[in-house]
Amino acid sequence: MKRTFKFLFSSTIGGLLVIAPLYLLLLLLAHGIMAVAEFVKPIVSLLPGWFPGETLIALLLVLLVCLCIGIVVRTTLGSAFQTWIEKRFLERIPGYSLLRNLTRQVAGDKTLDVWRPAMVELEGALVLGFIIEEFEDGRYTIFVPEIPTPLTGAVFVMENARVHPLDISFAAAIKTISRWGEGTKDLIAAMNTRPV
Repeated sequence: MKRTFKFLFSSTIGGLLVIAPLYLLLLLLAHGIMAVAEFVKPIVSLLPGWFPGETLIALLLVLLVCLCIGIVVRTTLGSAFQTWIEKRFLERIPGYSLLRNLTRQVAGDKTLDVWRPAMVELEGALVLGFIIEEFEDGRYTIFVPEIPTPLTGAVFVMENARVHPLDISFAAAIKTISRWGEGTKDLIAAMNTRPV
């Protein structure tokens, strides 16, 4: 009973960590569309009555603003401002840095070296885990996620001989975990062909 409760609880928390950012994003988008819809009413009155102009034009304007902000933060000044906002306000929100880094890794940001996938030797078996940090003496802090919720699990400090980094993307490792290990044979094959 206790094991079932723990599984249900960790699965619920894992699902919440996935759904909450998506929900907040959709909620923010919906509020943005409603706010902009008031400003586009004069333009919409010029369109045919059957055309869903108000919502569509408001959505396009919100997406255009997002595009402009995305372009600005790629500039030196914009990047500095984004960093200042993150350090001053956003990083004080519990879990913000973790979710930001995970989102960037899922999106394919190769500059981040957090949560690097690895096969680790644990109790005579190989398990899929993530390298969180490396000690000066060569040991690793390893996070081994629970199946199928990749954001809950256990943390281990392991000798480097028992840790086999994988040259795969973070997203590929998460995909394997969320599919109850389906695709692990490809990870093992990649590990075995890795040059030592």
